[in-house]
Amino acid sequence: MAWVNAIIQGVLIGGLYALFACGLSLMFGVMKVVNLAHGDLAVVAGYIAIGVITVTHVPVLWSFLIVVPVMAVLGYVLQRTILQGALDRSILTTLMVTFGLSVVIENGLLQFFTANSRAIGTGLALVTGSFTIGSQIQIGYLPVTIFVVAVVVLLGLQYFLSRSKYGRLIRAVADDKEAAQLAGADYRHVFGIAAAIAFGTVALAGIAYGMYSQLSPTTGTDIILLFAFAAVVIGGLGSLWGTLLGGVILGVAQQIGAQINISDETLAGFIVFLAVLVIRPQGIISRGAQS
Repeated sequence: MAWVNAIIQGVLIGGLYALFACGLSLMFGVMKVVNLAHGDLAVVAGYIAIGVITVTHVPVLWSFLIVVPVMAVLGYVLQRTILQGALDRSILTTLMVTFGLSVVIENGLLQFFTANSRAIGTGLALVTGSFTIGSQIQIGYLPVTIFVVAVVVLLGLQYFLSRSKYGRLIRAVADDKEAAQLAGADYRHVFGIAAAIAFGTVALAGIAYGMYSQLSPTTGTDIILLFAFAAVVIGGLGSLWGTLLGGVILGVAQQIGAQINISDETLAGFIVFLAVLVIRPQGIISRGAQS
């Protein structure tokens, strides 16, 4: 039963990793941008949520309704200014720009909030509550909720990209931005919309992690970016459902490693990441396999 419990916990934590990876995968799939500031932006969203809750005293779950739109607007503005300027030069320039943005954000957070860790929603029944299956398997309400949210977000994005006017436009620009521009589409605006969606999912991930664990200014690069990148590579760059599969595989590998030896938890996940990178570098579900 201990092994069954490890697998269940791994699947559930995979939902959080999928939320981490969703925005990273979307930006790469549409713009071919690897956003090295992705994890730091998730931490920014978490700190904004803490500030909103402290100042307005709104319930924790209501903070999502404030923070997600704010981050979406930030994503659009950053894409139309800094990121688009870098893209117009080269893909390599976007790596350097997002790396610089990551350094600025992390040091800014350290300057204004110190290195102390902070959590969101400590004491909420959703955060602390759990239910049991049998006598040995205990499942928290929060991991289940995060997993469900991750699936709903991915379903919503898949429906948006395949059924809506803007979704089809995003896919057309991702396939051939020059042809889309000749047809009258402003690919820069479309890139901005895609970035807004990606930043919205980043906000969800940041707040969810703040409820699941604790946020600090270095969490973005030390944890969120690494796990998001591993999930994206395992599942397949640019594949939305691949992010969920990659997150689940990463989570299960970590929990099995922890079951063998608690100090091997992170190592086990990255061994699987390296194995997939060597055997199938395009990921388990390549972008071309998406419907």
